[in-house]
Amino acid sequence: MSHKLEVYPDASWAGAVADLLVERARPGLRLCIPTGDTVRPLYRELAGRTDLEGVQLFLLDEFGGLPEGDPGRCAVMITHDLLDRLDQAPSIMAPDVDSPEPGLAARRYGSLVADGGIDLALVGLGGNGHVGMNEPGSAPDSETRVVELARSTAEHAREYGATAAPRWGITIGLLELLRAGELWLLVTGEHKSEILARSLEGPIGPEVPASLLRRHPDLRVLADESAALGLRRG
Repeated sequence: MSHKLEVYPDASWAGAVADLLVERARPGLRLCIPTGDTVRPLYRELAGRTDLEGVQLFLLDEFGGLPEGDPGRCAVMITHDLLDRLDQAPSIMAPDVDSPEPGLAARRYGSLVADGGIDLALVGLGGNGHVGMNEPGSAPDSETRVVELARSTAEHAREYGATAAPRWGITIGLLELLRAGELWLLVTGEHKSEILARSLEGPIGPEVPASLLRRHPDLRVLADESAALGLRRG
């Protein structure tokens, strides 16, 4: 098990990762994308570009229990942070958290993801080690499903502007992420340095879901200098 670690100066991280992503972009590429504070600078760097035209996007996760159009919903955030900035917005798939049967909706979304797979998955790193909404305790064979959110994850939704703290969500599972052709872990900020060190240098196990990503044969960790401060190799 190994991974490729790339550390960029804080000020240039977003631009460097945007360039790497554009190099991968092609019509038909199946790309899994997250939302949140880490990727917002990256999405700003993609503003006005046409390089993602023809790419098929899959939203990594979505909060449940929030009204349609709520600013804390991932679909709303990705529209504001990325899609509205692109000259030619690609198509995007997202889990149907408004379905009266969330479990069935999750299975259907999982089937869409599995049917053709993910070519490239971009994921962030949560403060408790979660990936998407795969919270601590998630097994490496966990599929796309309805999940109960940790309190810290729900609080982040409030920070994103959610009108209430969601208790559940639907997330692409670790199983599908580990089957992606390429997997990029995006990490920025000194506040993520400790959990990044645990993810890359600590034991591999469900207690820190991001550590399970080290089982992927082509894991690429793209961090800024602040996030990498806790790594022994650095």
